[in-house]
Amino acid sequence: MQFRIGNGYDIHRLVPGRALILGGQPLEHPDGLGLDGHSDADVLVHAIMDALLGALSLGDIGKYFPPDDPQWKGADSLELLEQVVALVMERGWSVVNIDSVVVAERPKLKPHIEAMRSAIASRMGLEPEQVGVKATTNERLGAEGREEGISCHAVALLQQP
Repeated sequence: MQFRIGNGYDIHRLVPGRALILGGQPLEHPDGLGLDGHSDADVLVHAIMDALLGALSLGDIGKYFPPDDPQWKGADSLELLEQVVALVMERGWSVVNIDSVVVAERPKLKPHIEAMRSAIASRMGLEPEQVGVKATTNERLGAEGREEGISCHAVALLQQP
């Protein structure tokens, strides 16, 4: 049996007039802010996709869903995740587990973690126990700490029999 590990990272700016979607879940920011991006800007799902692609040296999500392609404008990142998982499976690999950490000062994510895990697991064909989602603040340091944006780090473990 072979194993591969990949890591992913994403960050998007918080702006007024945009939805805040994390892990496929619509959230309310106390100041009415959302994440800016070409798609729905779901940094959690984007980091997971990059981790999956990185584990197999397949590039990054920009290669498959370019931000200048109108086809992906406003795209649901969970639908894009399904396509990335299909690429992984087409190459004979399966996902063992995902682990991630979202860095955001607000909103508090703890009440939404289980829904995020379930949504991601469902779209990946996994059990929620195979999808780790954690949240932390940046203790008011850096872009996340100043609430200029939200970022996410993710790791994916793949196996091939």
